[in-house]
Amino acid sequence: MFKDRTYRTKAKKKGLVSFNITAKETNLYIQADLDLSKEAIKSVLESRGYIESYIAHHPEFLTSMTPLNINHPAPPIILDMINASKKANVGPMAAVAGAIAEYTGNSLLKKSKQVIVENGGDIFMKIHNKTVFSIFAGSSPLNMKIGVRVTKKDIPFALCTSSGTIGHSKSFGKADAVTIVSNSCALADATATLLGNIVKKESDIKNALHLGKNISDIQGIIIIKKKKIGLWGDLELVKLPPKL
Repeated sequence: MFKDRTYRTKAKKKGLVSFNITAKETNLYIQADLDLSKEAIKSVLESRGYIESYIAHHPEFLTSMTPLNINHPAPPIILDMINASKKANVGPMAAVAGAIAEYTGNSLLKKSKQVIVENGGDIFMKIHNKTVFSIFAGSSPLNMKIGVRVTKKDIPFALCTSSGTIGHSKSFGKADAVTIVSNSCALADATATLLGNIVKKESDIKNALHLGKNISDIQGIIIIKKKKIGLWGDLELVKLPPKL
């Protein structure tokens, strides 16, 4: 389940404590009101335990490239991944990094009013003021020159990025970056994978945006391919200074 962290953001929020945790193959960059490393590790191991146990009994969950239908009880994180994959029309493991970030973040919100959890470019957050996150877009001329400004929301939300040109995550496309905004981190992760698979050239951006905006609960989309950028939805782009 390890996901490459090449395009991890380093947007440190003033007043929050930053820490990294590693649990098996999962590595998270977290910001919270206090160091909650032990709590985060416990949550990750719990989430991974549910996923690993489910895969042991249902191996198709790991390998399927298309949504699965189940008619038996399953842990909430499994159901969330399956529901996200159905909306995005991808395999359930396309939502794994986002799901783990979300479940970890929600567990930490019991002890911290603000939380940012990043898992390989998939970010779950609950923040009280504006924050800018940079977008790593590989070899694109727009790499690290564009940021997304997010504002306080009453509920947690997600900002997930996928790339077909950097990192080791599986992608059938060649997008330099696909960033999705949603209240569901699992869905944002799965949708970023879907749209990333579609974009092989700059002219594919329009079709990818059209597909993405018709997925329920998706609030914003950014797609970068070489010198082109496509935008849709509830988001605010900002030009970044030479060094963020």
